[in-house]
Amino acid sequence: MVGNCVFCAPGRDEPVYVSGKWRVLLVDEPDYPGFCRVVWNDHVAEMTDLSEADRVEVMNVVWLVEKCIRDVMQPDKVNLASLGNVVPHIHWHVIPRYVNDRSFPDSVWSVAKREPDQKETMFRKGKIPELRKMLSDVLNEQYGLSLQR
Repeated sequence: MVGNCVFCAPGRDEPVYVSGKWRVLLVDEPDYPGFCRVVWNDHVAEMTDLSEADRVEVMNVVWLVEKCIRDVMQPDKVNLASLGNVVPHIHWHVIPRYVNDRSFPDSVWSVAKREPDQKETMFRKGKIPELRKMLSDVLNEQYGLSLQR
């Protein structure tokens, strides 16, 4: 672990797939079911610090995760974000968004505009096992068996 980097230590988010270079996590974010994170394993702050091949690989993973989220969760929109202002460790947020979520159309980190519909949120949470399976199947097919078994 480098310093107090939350991505260098195990956390509360669920690993769905782990490769030698990156991992895909289901994020424990109750108001945004299906929120995933693609995290580079080594402590690297900027995309341009990676080789071109590694940049292409991590972006392909982000796009595969987005596709799985779209197929399973059926969001109105998917947000992709890689900020690194708080945690200078390459990671991509892949977030399913709905017109009736807490902060739509603003970012998930913005002040809430409304209380989410609990029935809809529970329905979306019910899709998580299907999303987990699809992510695992697609990533295992594309990149080989996950190192986390």
